[in-house]
Amino acid sequence: MFKVVVLGTSGSTPTKSRGLPSVAVIKDGSIYLFDCGEGTQMKMMQNGVNISKVKAIFISHTHGDHVIGIAGLVRTFALNNRQEPLEIYVPLGYENVISNLITFDKAIIRYPIIIKGVEPGKIFSNDEIEVRAFRLDHTIKCYGYSLYEKSKRRFIKEKCERLGIKGEEYSIISRRGFIIKNGRRISLRDVTYLQEGRKIVYATDTRPCISTIRIARNADLLIHEATFTEEEIELAIERKHSTAKEAALIAKKAHAKMLVLMHISARYRNTLPIKNEAKKFFENTVVAKDGYSFEIDKKGKK
Repeated sequence: MFKVVVLGTSGSTPTKSRGLPSVAVIKDGSIYLFDCGEGTQMKMMQNGVNISKVKAIFISHTHGDHVIGIAGLVRTFALNNRQEPLEIYVPLGYENVISNLITFDKAIIRYPIIIKGVEPGKIFSNDEIEVRAFRLDHTIKCYGYSLYEKSKRRFIKEKCERLGIKGEEYSIISRRGFIIKNGRRISLRDVTYLQEGRKIVYATDTRPCISTIRIARNADLLIHEATFTEEEIELAIERKHSTAKEAALIAKKAHAKMLVLMHISARYRNTLPIKNEAKKFFENTVVAKDGYSFEIDKKGKK
Protein backbone atom coordinates (compact mmCIF):
# COMPACT_ATOMS: atom_id res chain seq x y z
CA MET A 1 0.00 0.00 0.00
CA PHE A 2 1.12 3.54 -0.78
CA LYS A 3 -1.50 5.97 0.45
CA VAL A 4 -1.67 9.66 1.32
CA VAL A 5 -4.18 11.06 3.80
CA VAL A 6 -4.49 14.84 4.06
CA LEU A 7 -5.40 15.31 7.71
CA GLY A 8 -5.57 19.09 8.02
CA THR A 9 -5.97 21.62 5.22
CA SER A 10 -6.44 25.06 6.76
CA GLY A 11 -3.76 27.73 6.99
CA SER A 12 -2.89 29.63 10.17
CA THR A 13 -6.24 29.12 11.91
CA PRO A 14 -8.69 26.21 11.90
CA THR A 15 -12.28 26.50 10.68
CA LYS A 16 -15.35 24.43 11.53
CA SER A 17 -14.50 21.99 8.75
CA ARG A 18 -10.73 22.38 8.36
CA GLY A 19 -7.98 21.47 10.79
CA LEU A 20 -4.41 22.69 10.81
CA PRO A 21 -1.77 21.31 8.45
CA SER A 22 -0.74 17.67 8.52
CA VAL A 23 -0.34 14.95 5.91
CA ALA A 24 0.15 11.23 6.57
CA VAL A 25 1.93 9.01 4.06
CA ILE A 26 1.23 5.32 4.63
CA LYS A 27 3.73 2.90 3.13
CA ASP A 28 3.24 -0.81 3.87
CA GLY A 29 1.74 -0.03 7.27
CA SER A 30 4.34 2.51 8.37
CA ILE A 31 3.21 6.11 8.72
CA TYR A 32 5.28 9.19 7.97
CA LEU A 33 3.78 12.51 9.11
CA PHE A 34 4.49 15.79 7.36
CA ASP A 35 3.73 18.64 9.78
CA CYS A 36 1.66 18.17 12.90
CA GLY A 37 -0.77 21.00 13.48
CA GLU A 38 -3.12 21.25 16.44
CA GLY A 39 -5.64 18.40 16.43
CA THR A 40 -3.59 16.09 14.21
CA GLN A 41 -4.02 13.05 16.45
CA MET A 42 -7.81 13.47 16.50
CA LYS A 43 -7.85 13.74 12.70
CA MET A 44 -5.80 10.55 12.53
CA MET A 45 -8.32 8.69 14.65
CA GLN A 46 -11.25 10.06 12.66
CA ASN A 47 -9.69 8.90 9.39
CA GLY A 48 -8.43 5.46 10.36
CA VAL A 49 -4.75 6.39 10.47
CA ASN A 50 -3.13 4.20 13.14
CA ILE A 51 -1.30 6.48 15.58
CA SER A 52 0.90 3.64 16.82
CA LYS A 53 2.41 3.18 13.35
CA VAL A 54 4.03 6.65 13.10
CA LYS A 55 7.73 6.17 12.34
CA ALA A 56 8.87 9.76 11.81
CA ILE A 57 7.58 13.33 11.67
CA PHE A 58 8.91 15.87 9.16
CA ILE A 59 8.28 19.51 10.09
CA SER A 60 8.36 22.16 7.36
CA HIS A 61 8.87 25.05 9.78
CA THR A 62 8.06 25.96 13.36
CA HIS A 63 5.12 28.33 13.02
CA GLY A 64 2.55 27.21 15.57
CA ASP A 65 -0.05 25.96 13.09
CA HIS A 66 2.45 23.34 11.87
CA VAL A 67 3.88 22.03 15.15
CA ILE A 68 1.58 22.44 18.15
CA GLY A 69 -0.01 19.02 17.58
CA ILE A 70 3.31 17.38 18.47
CA ALA A 71 2.77 18.18 22.16
CA GLY A 72 -0.35 16.03 22.41
CA LEU A 73 0.76 13.32 20.00
CA VAL A 74 3.97 12.40 21.83
CA ARG A 75 2.07 12.20 25.11
CA THR A 76 -0.51 9.87 23.60
CA PHE A 77 2.36 7.67 22.41
CA ALA A 78 3.66 7.59 25.99
CA LEU A 79 0.26 6.71 27.47
CA ASN A 80 0.02 3.90 24.91
CA ASN A 81 3.36 2.54 26.16
CA ARG A 82 5.27 3.18 22.96
CA GLN A 83 8.76 1.66 23.02
CA GLU A 84 9.95 2.40 19.49
CA PRO A 85 12.08 5.53 19.02
CA LEU A 86 10.43 8.49 17.28
CA GLU A 87 12.44 10.69 14.93
CA ILE A 88 11.34 14.30 14.41
CA TYR A 89 12.96 16.34 11.63
CA VAL A 90 12.92 20.14 11.81
CA PRO A 91 14.90 22.92 10.08
CA LEU A 92 18.37 23.20 11.58
CA GLY A 93 18.48 25.77 14.35
CA TYR A 94 14.87 25.27 15.45
CA GLU A 95 15.31 22.01 17.35
CA ASN A 96 14.63 23.79 20.67
CA VAL A 97 11.07 24.62 19.59
CA ILE A 98 10.25 20.92 19.31
CA SER A 99 12.16 20.13 22.48
CA ASN A 100 10.09 22.67 24.41
CA LEU A 101 6.83 21.16 23.14
CA ILE A 102 7.97 17.78 24.42
CA THR A 103 9.30 18.87 27.83
CA PHE A 104 7.24 21.89 28.92
CA ASP A 105 5.10 20.01 31.49
CA LYS A 106 7.64 17.37 32.48
CA ALA A 107 5.43 14.60 31.10
CA ILE A 108 6.66 11.06 31.64
CA ILE A 109 7.88 9.93 28.22
CA ARG A 110 9.94 6.75 28.38
CA TYR A 111 10.50 6.04 24.68
CA PRO A 112 13.38 7.79 22.85
CA ILE A 113 12.57 10.95 20.88
CA ILE A 114 15.32 11.97 18.49
CA ILE A 115 15.15 15.52 17.14
CA LYS A 116 17.23 16.05 14.00
CA GLY A 117 18.12 19.39 12.44
CA VAL A 118 17.47 19.42 8.69
CA GLU A 119 19.55 20.84 5.87
CA PRO A 120 18.91 20.35 2.13
CA GLY A 121 19.51 16.86 0.78
CA LYS A 122 18.81 13.28 1.83
CA ILE A 123 17.71 13.16 5.47
CA PHE A 124 16.01 9.77 5.89
CA SER A 125 16.34 6.37 4.28
CA ASN A 126 15.30 2.81 4.98
CA ASP A 127 14.70 -0.29 2.85
CA GLU A 128 11.48 1.16 1.40
CA ILE A 129 11.73 4.93 1.09
CA GLU A 130 14.02 7.94 0.98
CA VAL A 131 13.12 11.46 2.12
CA ARG A 132 14.89 14.58 0.88
CA ALA A 133 14.57 18.15 2.14
CA PHE A 134 14.66 21.26 -0.06
CA ARG A 135 14.52 24.97 0.72
CA LEU A 136 11.29 26.93 0.46
CA ASP A 137 10.73 30.69 0.64
CA HIS A 138 8.80 31.70 3.74
CA THR A 139 9.12 34.24 6.56
CA ILE A 140 11.32 31.85 8.58
CA LYS A 141 13.52 28.94 7.56
CA CYS A 142 11.23 26.43 5.87
CA TYR A 143 11.70 23.15 4.01
CA GLY A 144 9.67 21.07 1.65
CA TYR A 145 10.06 17.32 1.52
CA SER A 146 10.06 14.69 -1.20
CA LEU A 147 9.33 11.08 -0.36
CA TYR A 148 10.67 8.59 -2.89
CA GLU A 149 9.74 4.94 -2.94
CA LYS A 150 12.82 2.94 -3.83
CA SER A 151 12.59 1.12 -7.17
CA LYS A 152 12.47 -2.66 -7.01
CA ARG A 153 12.83 -5.59 -9.38
CA ARG A 154 9.77 -7.80 -9.58
CA PHE A 155 9.60 -11.29 -11.03
CA ILE A 156 7.40 -11.90 -14.08
CA LYS A 157 5.43 -14.92 -12.93
CA GLU A 158 4.55 -16.21 -16.40
CA LYS A 159 8.17 -16.16 -17.60
CA CYS A 160 9.43 -17.86 -14.45
CA GLU A 161 6.85 -20.62 -14.75
CA ARG A 162 7.66 -21.14 -18.41
CA LEU A 163 11.36 -21.47 -17.64
CA GLY A 164 10.74 -23.75 -14.65
CA ILE A 165 12.09 -21.38 -11.99
CA LYS A 166 10.67 -22.21 -8.58
CA GLY A 167 11.31 -22.33 -4.86
CA GLU A 168 14.82 -21.48 -3.70
CA GLU A 169 15.84 -20.61 -7.26
CA TYR A 170 14.19 -17.22 -6.88
CA SER A 171 16.57 -16.26 -4.08
CA ILE A 172 19.54 -17.71 -5.98
CA ILE A 173 18.90 -15.63 -9.10
CA SER A 174 18.19 -12.54 -7.00
CA ARG A 175 21.49 -12.94 -5.15
CA ARG A 176 23.73 -13.95 -8.08
CA GLY A 177 22.00 -12.10 -10.88
CA PHE A 178 21.68 -15.28 -12.95
CA ILE A 179 20.97 -19.00 -12.73
CA ILE A 180 21.84 -22.00 -14.88
CA LYS A 181 18.68 -23.94 -15.67
CA ASN A 182 18.62 -26.98 -17.97
CA GLY A 183 21.98 -25.92 -19.40
CA ARG A 184 20.74 -22.40 -20.11
CA ARG A 185 21.98 -19.22 -18.44
CA ILE A 186 19.01 -17.11 -17.31
CA SER A 187 19.80 -13.62 -16.10
CA LEU A 188 17.77 -11.71 -13.54
CA ARG A 189 16.75 -9.18 -16.18
CA ASP A 190 15.31 -11.95 -18.36
CA VAL A 191 12.63 -12.76 -15.80
CA THR A 192 12.02 -9.46 -13.98
CA TYR A 193 10.89 -5.93 -14.61
CA LEU A 194 11.73 -2.69 -12.81
CA GLN A 195 8.89 -1.38 -10.70
CA GLU A 196 9.78 2.28 -10.56
CA GLY A 197 9.44 4.04 -7.24
CA ARG A 198 6.65 6.52 -6.73
CA LYS A 199 7.27 10.09 -5.58
CA ILE A 200 5.30 12.48 -3.39
CA VAL A 201 6.34 16.09 -2.83
CA TYR A 202 5.11 18.28 0.04
CA ALA A 203 5.63 22.06 -0.18
CA THR A 204 4.15 24.50 2.35
CA ASP A 205 4.43 27.41 3.38
CA THR A 206 6.15 29.18 0.53
CA ARG A 207 6.29 31.54 -2.37
CA PRO A 208 6.77 29.74 -5.72
CA CYS A 209 10.27 28.22 -5.83
CA ILE A 210 12.50 26.86 -8.58
CA SER A 211 13.61 24.27 -6.04
CA THR A 212 10.04 22.92 -5.87
CA ILE A 213 9.86 22.62 -9.67
CA ARG A 214 13.16 20.77 -9.73
CA ILE A 215 12.38 18.35 -6.90
CA ALA A 216 8.79 17.73 -8.09
CA ARG A 217 9.83 16.79 -11.63
CA ASN A 218 7.44 14.02 -12.78
CA ALA A 219 6.12 13.57 -9.24
CA ASP A 220 3.12 11.29 -8.88
CA LEU A 221 1.65 13.72 -6.37
CA LEU A 222 2.55 17.32 -5.58
CA ILE A 223 0.98 18.64 -2.38
CA HIS A 224 1.33 22.42 -2.44
CA GLU A 225 -0.07 25.28 -0.46
CA ALA A 226 -2.62 27.64 -2.02
CA THR A 227 -3.35 30.09 0.76
CA PHE A 228 -4.91 32.72 -1.51
CA THR A 229 -6.32 33.41 -4.95
CA GLU A 230 -4.78 35.98 -7.29
CA GLU A 231 -7.14 38.63 -5.86
CA GLU A 232 -4.91 38.56 -2.78
CA ILE A 233 -1.57 38.39 -4.59
CA GLU A 234 -0.14 41.35 -2.66
CA LEU A 235 -0.97 39.64 0.62
CA ALA A 236 0.56 36.41 -0.67
CA ILE A 237 3.79 38.23 -1.49
CA GLU A 238 3.84 40.07 1.84
CA ARG A 239 3.24 36.92 3.92
CA LYS A 240 5.28 34.65 1.64
CA HIS A 241 2.54 32.30 0.57
CA SER A 242 1.33 31.11 -2.84
CA THR A 243 -1.86 31.65 -4.79
CA ALA A 244 -3.77 28.83 -6.45
CA LYS A 245 -2.55 30.01 -9.86
CA GLU A 246 1.07 30.01 -8.72
CA ALA A 247 0.77 26.50 -7.28
CA ALA A 248 -0.80 25.26 -10.51
CA LEU A 249 2.02 26.75 -12.59
CA ILE A 250 4.57 25.01 -10.35
CA ALA A 251 2.81 21.68 -11.01
CA LYS A 252 2.67 22.39 -14.74
CA LYS A 253 6.35 23.30 -15.01
CA ALA A 254 7.32 20.25 -12.97
CA HIS A 255 5.18 17.91 -15.12
CA ALA A 256 3.62 16.55 -11.94
CA LYS A 257 0.87 14.01 -12.48
CA MET A 258 -1.51 15.39 -9.85
CA LEU A 259 -1.71 18.55 -7.73
CA VAL A 260 -3.34 18.60 -4.29
CA LEU A 261 -3.90 22.02 -2.76
CA MET A 262 -4.02 22.65 0.98
CA HIS A 263 -3.17 25.36 3.55
CA ILE A 264 -6.24 27.31 2.46
CA SER A 265 -6.88 30.64 4.19
CA ALA A 266 -9.84 30.59 6.58
CA ARG A 267 -11.35 33.47 4.58
CA TYR A 268 -12.40 30.95 1.90
CA ARG A 269 -15.46 29.22 3.32
CA ASN A 270 -16.15 28.03 -0.22
CA THR A 271 -13.00 26.75 -1.95
CA LEU A 272 -14.47 26.85 -5.44
CA PRO A 273 -12.52 30.04 -6.32
CA ILE A 274 -9.28 28.25 -5.36
CA LYS A 275 -10.19 25.22 -7.46
CA ASN A 276 -11.36 27.18 -10.50
CA GLU A 277 -8.27 29.38 -10.53
CA ALA A 278 -5.86 26.44 -10.34
CA LYS A 279 -7.66 24.33 -12.94
CA LYS A 280 -7.22 27.05 -15.57
CA PHE A 281 -3.51 26.28 -15.48
CA PHE A 282 -3.32 22.65 -14.30
CA GLU A 283 -6.35 20.47 -14.93
CA ASN A 284 -5.57 17.55 -12.63
CA THR A 285 -5.98 19.60 -9.45
CA VAL A 286 -7.81 18.74 -6.25
CA VAL A 287 -8.49 21.12 -3.39
CA ALA A 288 -8.19 18.79 -0.43
CA LYS A 289 -10.68 18.57 2.37
CA ASP A 290 -9.69 17.14 5.74
CA GLY A 291 -9.58 13.37 5.43
CA TYR A 292 -9.08 13.23 1.66
CA SER A 293 -7.01 10.17 0.75
CA PHE A 294 -5.15 9.17 -2.40
CA GLU A 295 -3.69 5.80 -3.31
CA ILE A 296 -0.71 6.07 -5.59
CA ASP A 297 -0.75 3.44 -8.34
CA LYS A 298 2.25 1.19 -8.83
CA LYS A 299 4.54 2.04 -11.69
CA GLY A 300 6.58 -0.33 -13.76
CA LYS A 301 7.13 -1.84 -17.16
CA LYS A 302 7.18 -5.45 -18.22
